[in-house]
Amino acid sequence: MVKMYVRLLVLGMVVLLSGVQPLSAQTKKDLKVEKEQLMRELVDDDCFHINVDRAIPQQGGSKYLTSPYSLEVCGESVKSYLPYFGRAYSVPYGGGKGLIFDSTITGYQRTYDSKGNATIKFNTRTDEDNYKFQIEIFTNGSATISVVPVNRQAISFHGEVTAPVTY
Repeated sequence: MVKMYVRLLVLGMVVLLSGVQPLSAQTKKDLKVEKEQLMRELVDDDCFHINVDRAIPQQGGSKYLTSPYSLEVCGESVKSYLPYFGRAYSVPYGGGKGLIFDSTITGYQRTYDSKGNATIKFNTRTDEDNYKFQIEIFTNGSATISVVPVNRQAISFHGEVTAPVTY
C-alpha cells in the first residue's frame, strides 16, 4: 500500500514538472516579445532613457562605471550625464563640464534594420562644444552610445534602455 502511494506521488511530481518547462519557455518568449514592443514604442515616441554602466574611450580599455550615469532623449531635448575619459584638444580652464549638459537636438534621424534594432543620430551644441551622437538600441533593451565631440576624442558607452524618468 505504501509503495503504491510513493509511486503515485513520484508519478504526480513527474507530470507536474514536465508541464512546467513549456510554461516557462512560453513565458520567456512572451517577455522577449514584450521587451521588443516596449523598445519600439520608446524609440518611435522619441523619448527614452539609457542607464549607462560602461565607458569605452578610444585609448585604454573599457571602464565599468560604479556611479549612476545616464542619457535621456525626449522630443527635441537631450539630458546627458555621462563621464568623459580621453584626450581633450581645447577645453575651458579647469576641464569644463564634459558630457554633463541639457541641450536641444538638431538633425534627428531614426532608422531600423531588418532585425528591428534602431539607430538614432543627432547633433547638439553646448557653450563648450558641438557633439554628434549615434545611439544603437537593440530589441533586447541594450544600447550603445557613440559621442563625437569637436574638441575632444570620441567615446562610446554601453547601457540599458528604460522609459524616461519623470520627476
